[in-house]
Amino acid sequence: MPAISLDSLPLFDAHFHIIDQRYPLIENNGYLSEQFTCADYRVRMQRYRLAGGAVVSGSFQGVDQTYLVDALRELGRGFVGVTQLRADTSDAELVRLHEGGVRAVRFNRKRGGSESIEHLERMAHRVHDVVGWHVELYVDSRELEPLHDTLIALPKVSIDHLGLSREGFITILKLAEPGVRIKATGFGRIDFELTAALRALHAVNPHALMFGTDLPSTRAPRAYEDEDYVRVIEALGEEGARRVFFENALEFYRVAS
Repeated sequence: MPAISLDSLPLFDAHFHIIDQRYPLIENNGYLSEQFTCADYRVRMQRYRLAGGAVVSGSFQGVDQTYLVDALRELGRGFVGVTQLRADTSDAELVRLHEGGVRAVRFNRKRGGSESIEHLERMAHRVHDVVGWHVELYVDSRELEPLHDTLIALPKVSIDHLGLSREGFITILKLAEPGVRIKATGFGRIDFELTAALRALHAVNPHALMFGTDLPSTRAPRAYEDEDYVRVIEALGEEGARRVFFENALEFYRVAS
């Protein structure tokens, strides 16, 4: 196979973080991330055919919205936000954030910093009804089986980092088949073989997978490498990779191409 270039296909980076120390940061379990600004991200991604992406709020950013709205303004067209909100957030605030480019609410079961999972079902329906958003879960897939029926009944939902665990991967497949989106992100976080997992998920639902760099890979055992991009193409072929890198996320986030 010829060498694969990083700009061989357009990329909507469906999961990355911006950490800007000008805005509030909260120590989480003794951890506070180093800075990774919009400028840092642009430099890191300059070799890619970057067409946009989703800036995801981390546990250490709590429910602060100032950094996210400002980051989306700086990054510009094609970029959207995934935020963390309290369950009692007003409709007016949802509309304000939507106008600023936010398109989803995250529930961080793994690290905390977000609203409790007990509010998931009600918030998922509410944000979808008011502004057309979806919900995203950072959760170990071993915890998902009891949530299966709830999740497939939600308007729109995605799960981060391939669900993390081999033990719960069968549940990830069961969720992907009827339409739950799965983020092909954080390859250094998972405990199973990547290629087989990508092929299995793509086979049950070619619309399910969305690739993201997870930059700057906070607390990951292994940070994102350019080779991760290449591995997706090697696993799924160019046409399958195009869906995973670009088309699936554009449709899910409702981003104009």
